Amino acid sequence: MSAIVAVVGRPNVGKSTFFNRMIKRREAIVDAVSGVTRDRNYGKSDWNGKEFSLIDTGGYVKGSEDVFETEIDKQVELAIDEADAIIFMVDVEAGVTGMDEVVAKLLHRTSKPVFLAVNKVDNAKRAADAAEFYSLGFEKIYTIASINGSGTGELLDDLVETLPEKEQKVEDELPRFAIVGRPNAGKSSFINALIGEERYIVTDVAGTTRDAIDTRYNRFGFEFNLVDTAGIRRKSKVKEDLEFYSVMRSVRALEHCDVAVLVVDATRGFEGQDQNIFWLAQRNNKGVVILVNKWDLVEKDTHSTKNFEKMIREHCEPFTDVPIVFISALTKQRIFKAIETAVEVYENRSRRIPTSKFNEVMLEVINHTPPPAYKGKYVKIKYCTQLPTPHPTFAFFCNLPQYIKDPYKRFLENKLRDKFDFHGVPITIYFRKK
Repeated sequence: MSAIVAVVGRPNVGKSTFFNRMIKRREAIVDAVSGVTRDRNYGKSDWNGKEFSLIDTGGYVKGSEDVFETEIDKQVELAIDEADAIIFMVDVEAGVTGMDEVVAKLLHRTSKPVFLAVNKVDNAKRAADAAEFYSLGFEKIYTIASINGSGTGELLDDLVETLPEKEQKVEDELPRFAIVGRPNAGKSSFINALIGEERYIVTDVAGTTRDAIDTRYNRFGFEFNLVDTAGIRRKSKVKEDLEFYSVMRSVRALEHCDVAVLVVDATRGFEGQDQNIFWLAQRNNKGVVILVNKWDLVEKDTHSTKNFEKMIREHCEPFTDVPIVFISALTKQRIFKAIETAVEVYENRSRRIPTSKFNEVMLEVINHTPPPAYKGKYVKIKYCTQLPTPHPTFAFFCNLPQYIKDPYKRFLENKLRDKFDFHGVPITIYFRKK
């Protein structure tokens, strides 16, 4: 499981620019969801072969000074608690500000490695001006320019040296289902309803992270590991921003699961936070099952289920081939249907199609509906195969892959879903030159 690096600091110091540069450095490993609660960003990056999750905590500019300081405290205290390393970013143009000093005082209380990055240093004069940031009390400063990447190499070299080694995943053939969702959606209630009073069937495996704990479930013919992100926090942490915290836990849990079971509060609808966790799972190529919890509390008519499901699928476009189960963890309504569905999605994600059968089916589809001509040139797809990856990934070999556009790619994905059962599973398609 990759380490977490948090980028903190006051507003307008260039944190988002730095974040965007980091996740785009290697496009093959980019995995980002933006706009999660007050413009926070979550993504993956790597440096010198070491992968890490990057969290851009955002900043606040509204409200009084006291309100601002309270919000900064929430952000930085959370980053300190959750991250393996922290990049503290400041702005050389503005110099040392009172808000920088507030953040610095909080960071001095942690034993986590902190890297003070002085941003917007793009000439010699600014490099000299950066020396005033030594007054914040950190042993070393890193002068960088996020806009063009200057100086980031030295920062990242030192950063990755402090990150913990990737945990070795215990060999276990059991599927892992991560129970994720926004706060108070009913994740704990769902897990408790599954486990019930027959505690003898539950064995705790050593925690895979500080928050996600694998619980082995063996009941009614099913056996799998539940990755629980609904753990109880210390009372002192109640003041934390729970929305941000829930996504940080989801980031960790999703890295360590096969299927994400997204629990949604039916009384609140499919809100922005739910959508962002959904896309986080999709971008990580995990199987997805959506559980609409508290369905017993919703006033219903004959069309309620259909309308609610339609609303969710509209928010999930274009990845709409996702199972949606309406449950009540309180009354245990359809909770075992939910687990059956998660197992089916796991099997779909693990499905391997023999190359001969795959070519037989898909080449017939392609011959019937070939890619449209582009600038008078015709694309001919001659061969296709499933790649040996943990999730469904397919390669189509053709003469002019650059001329195949997204609409035809979506057409092939839809046909793949029609011909083979990949319900609830993201599909990746590549076009390569034959």
